[in-house]
Amino acid sequence: MATATARHILVDSEAKCEALKAEIEGGRDFADVAREHSSCPSGRQGGDLGSFGRGQMVREFDEVVFSGELNKVHGPVKTQFGYHLLEVTSRS
Repeated sequence: MATATARHILVDSEAKCEALKAEIEGGRDFADVAREHSSCPSGRQGGDLGSFGRGQMVREFDEVVFSGELNKVHGPVKTQFGYHLLEVTSRS
């Protein structure tokens, strides 16, 4: 079974998501931004979601996590929870 590890930042608006993505692409540390801004409890761990398989996260997550480029910030990705920035750190 395919597995991946990823981290994410969850916010309530697409505009905020875009602004945070620009900060990270400009050199800010993903984990620091997650700790400051993510509304998900994983934000306390720098957005780290650990390892998971296909189907364990919502469909929109799976699409990015199992096909997107590694170590690149993807998003905004809209789900029922809000807007996410995703970074896939490994895949096997």
